[in-house]
Amino acid sequence: MDGYIQDVHTRFGHPEPIKPQHSPHKHREIVHGAKAQLIADNIDDSPPLDAAGIKKVQGIVGSILYYARAVYNKMLCTVSAIGMKQASATQHTLAACYQMLDNLALHPNNCITYKASKMIACAHSDASYASEAQSRSHAGAHIFLSNDDPIPQSNGPLQSNSSVMRSVYASAGEAETAALLKCAQDMVPLRNALNEMGWTQPRSPIQVNNSTAEGFVNNTIIIKRMRALEMRLNWLKDQEAQGQFRFFWDKGTRNKGDYHTKHHPPEYHLDHRPSHAG
Repeated sequence: MDGYIQDVHTRFGHPEPIKPQHSPHKHREIVHGAKAQLIADNIDDSPPLDAAGIKKVQGIVGSILYYARAVYNKMLCTVSAIGMKQASATQHTLAACYQMLDNLALHPNNCITYKASKMIACAHSDASYASEAQSRSHAGAHIFLSNDDPIPQSNGPLQSNSSVMRSVYASAGEAETAALLKCAQDMVPLRNALNEMGWTQPRSPIQVNNSTAEGFVNNTIIIKRMRALEMRLNWLKDQEAQGQFRFFWDKGTRNKGDYHTKHHPPEYHLDHRPSHAG
């Protein structure tokens, strides 16, 4: 997609940044030495934009969403967070769009690298609990093709998901399970397509980094106060019983879905870009 980002900058009259912007979004500062890391106030009290300003924000979000879905999945968390506010955009929303464009100036020609595999659909699922406005959680998934190993080796993304969930969940385990539901549902048409192409699919392995979510879908925990969760998300148990998916736990540091759920600081982006190519 050579020249696409330059065209976007020209279309919206955005100048080249004076200093390199390594983070596509504003991150929450870490308070060193504090016993608890409290999130910042998410209330946006900046002046609202007029109709022309809102249309500009919507145009930027639409243009970057296309690029992010195609080749630059590291931008998905930012685009989904801004997209949730674009209908009632403010000066703060526009500033977030400008920071996103500044970051894209550093990576105008991103690409995806794929490795040869047995064409088995795999995924990493993750969620960031109550990290967005109105106490909402952010769901993310890294869906890729790999081999049918106990822990499949990661590959370039077949599909990357990042979305702010509409419901407000009562716990991190519930949010992680809801994100797992969305990931598994997105994999169903991909599994069907691969089967029709002649690549017979075993149980699709999906990695999570939350033991409650993994225990819920594999029936290895005793449910006491999770009746509402069981009622809404029982589809996952059905799919596991039918042999469609294999859910397993692994460390969060090895979960590629984490990149699409949190507003990381610039240092994180610099350190993890090589391991999240695509």
